[in-house]
This record gives sequence, structure tokens and C-alpha cells, in this order.
Amino acid sequence: MRKVIIIGAAGRDFHNFNTFYRNNPAYKVVAFTAAQIPDIADRKYPAALAGELYPNGIPIYEQDQLEHLIKELDADECVFSYSDISYDTVMGISAKVNAAGADFSLLGYKNTMLKSTKPVIAIGAVRTGCGKSQTTCRIAEILIKNGLKVIAVRHPMPYGDLAAQKVQRFAKLEDLDHHKCTIEEREEYEPHIIRGNVIYAGVDYEAILRAAENDPDGCDVILWDGGNNDFPFYKPDLMVTVVDPHRPGHELSYYPGEVTLRIADVVVINKIDSADFANIQTVRENIEKINPHATVIDAASPLTVGDPAVIRGKRVLVVEDGPTLTHGDMTIGAGVVAARRFAAAEIVDPREFAVGKLAETFEKYPGIGKLLPAMGYGNEQINDLSATIDKVPCDSVVIATPIDLGRVIKITKPHTRVEYSLQEIGHPNMDEVLAGFIAKIKK
Repeated sequence: MRKVIIIGAAGRDFHNFNTFYRNNPAYKVVAFTAAQIPDIADRKYPAALAGELYPNGIPIYEQDQLEHLIKELDADECVFSYSDISYDTVMGISAKVNAAGADFSLLGYKNTMLKSTKPVIAIGAVRTGCGKSQTTCRIAEILIKNGLKVIAVRHPMPYGDLAAQKVQRFAKLEDLDHHKCTIEEREEYEPHIIRGNVIYAGVDYEAILRAAENDPDGCDVILWDGGNNDFPFYKPDLMVTVVDPHRPGHELSYYPGEVTLRIADVVVINKIDSADFANIQTVRENIEKINPHATVIDAASPLTVGDPAVIRGKRVLVVEDGPTLTHGDMTIGAGVVAARRFAAAEIVDPREFAVGKLAETFEKYPGIGKLLPAMGYGNEQINDLSATIDKVPCDSVVIATPIDLGRVIKITKPHTRVEYSLQEIGHPNMDEVLAGFIAKIKK
């Protein structure tokens, strides 16, 4: 029996355990480690989810304890199981694991993808913040327009009571409150709900898949809404991968983003309306190099601003999607683009006014710059976000998160939302790409 430590971040790690290790007597998972997400260590993967081989559950530790844990628990193997990590960082962790005496491994999709009884379209990306959500919404709109019942399943974000989050179904906005969703979860679930889609998420993705296939409202197609740059948990009949010319070359240098590009049937080059031509060409050439058979769609990410007068001539605080700024490494988002296009007098730097968990975020991710990440993994972070916005000496607030942040926290300053969508440019477009897929379903 090989002793295994799963290196993760509350998502892919649990899925890898559930699909490959949970009922496998050849292995004993002695620990999970946790990174990227605050306050998820010092917990257990509960016995209710871990199965009969783990009556006491499995402890979760901070990743910085990994080398110590390998020796203390006499681990034979460490399985890297989270996403949006540079190749240098992945192999740096591998060196630590090998130096501590253990093997280092990565699980592929053969052992982790589940087969659905329904057709599956999967949307992935090569980095966090490429535009998966708007691509997913665009695809959902086309499917619905063609009379199909779409059930979306979102890559996991289980930050609370793991046993209670085994299978979650969201059909109305009140379900977000019922499940005590974080800001990050709301950002991913709300766009589906307001479009009339049912969306599932949670921890046990086989149980989730079977529930989605048999949803009481009906199901014609499963739409896998990926997280970070991970590859799907479900075997896709059509794989769509989004790339970002604001980060040219990252499609070949981040794990497992390159995997999503290599397995793509369709590649969307997003944001070409705001990217440099040379960077677009670099991305295009890299697609051709490693996946020449993929269909390539050019797309823009047009903005809609609720009230441009809140921006024009004002000193503005720009609030952007949290994960996109942190482990996505982005320094420009829709809020910055909107502030520039609508002639803000200044983008105010929030860093010296950040409090609590927000201050810690800026220390951990110094490259964020003059933007405020909408971090909200728990009540403490949400309160710190509200307090930071209050402290920043600005005229108004530009909110470029995928949800109406004003519904989650109280913002006393004048504020406006920046929303964005996917707009294909020229041909092929998404309607054309999906036509054959839809025809097969309707037979």
C-alpha cells in the first residue's frame, strides 16, 4: 500500500481522490495539503465523503508543511492536484518532494474524467481570467435559443462544510444565500441563474453528474464550466478552450492550461479588441504549433458601463475579480479598460488603505498594483473588503466583478458596474461551431 499526499487547493485534489484513490486499496492517502485559498487548512476531508477506507477522514495541512509531512508520514508519493501554476513552480515543488524522498506525479484525464449519459460541452482556459464565464454564457444562450435544456456544472469551490457541500443545486438567487456562498462562488453561479440556467457544484462530482443528468427540470446537455485553467472532470463531446492575448506565451507555460489547449476542439482567442496585434499573433502561432486541428474563433470582450458619469473626470477605485488578479497574474481588467475609455481622472491606489485580509492579499500578491481584488472567501474577507472600499479616498467605485457586488456588501460611495460579454468577430462563430453538435442532440 503506497502512502500518498495529495497537493491541492480545495478542488481538483478532492476530485482526484474521489475518482482514483477513494476505494483503491493499493493506496492510502495520508494527507491533503492546501494552497492558493485562505483558511482551508487545518480541516479534514470528512469521513462522510472519504469512504469506508477512511473512517476518520483525511487531515488537510498548509502546503508549506509538505516536506515535513513527507518524512513524518513516510509518504511514498505526492500527487500535484491544483491549477494555474507556472511550470517553474510545479517543478520547484517536484524538487522539494523528490529531495524529501517521495515520488512526484500528476494524474491525467484517463483516471479522472467521468462519462456522462448526456452530451457534454466543456469550457476551459489556459489561465484564470481568460473569459471562460462569458464564453460559457454565450454557449448556453445558443443552446437555449435552439430549444435545449442546459444544466451547467461548475468546477469546485468548496470552502465551507465539505460534507454539506457534497452536491449543491442553484436554481434561484436565494439558493446562493442558502448555501452560504462566498463572493467567488457567487461570481460563477449568479450569471447562470439570472439567465434561467440551473447550475450544480460541490465536492463529489460523480454524485453531482448523476443529479444533473436527472435534474427535475430536465436536461438535454451538460455544460462544464471550468475553473482556473483546469481540464474537465467530465469527458467532453466538445471541448472549448479560451486563450488570452494579454498574456501571450502563458498558454505554453502554465499547468494544466497547456493540457486544455492540446485537447481543445475549439479555441477562442478572446479580448482581441484590447490586445496588441503582436501578442494576438504570438497566441495564434502557438495554437497552430500544438493544436493545428482546432477550430479557432476570434472574439472581443465588449464592455457595458451602467453609469459612465460615475467614471468621467472622477478619481475612481477599480474593483476587479479576485482570483484573476491573484493567481491569474492579471494587472489589467475590465474595470481598468472602462476607467480609461470613459476618461477617469485617476485610478486611486488602494494598497495603503487595505485592512485585515485584504492587506495580507496585497503582501502575498504584490504584482496586483493599483487594483482592489474582490476577495471574499469568508465573512472576514468580505468585511475587510467593505472596510477597505470605505477607507480609500476616491470619488467613486468602478466594479468589474461578474456579480453586482453592491448586493453582497454595502458600498456607500457612488458606484457603477462594468459588465462584459463574448462577441465573436467574423467567421467561424459560435453558432456555426455548435450547429452540428445541436443537430446530433435533436436527432
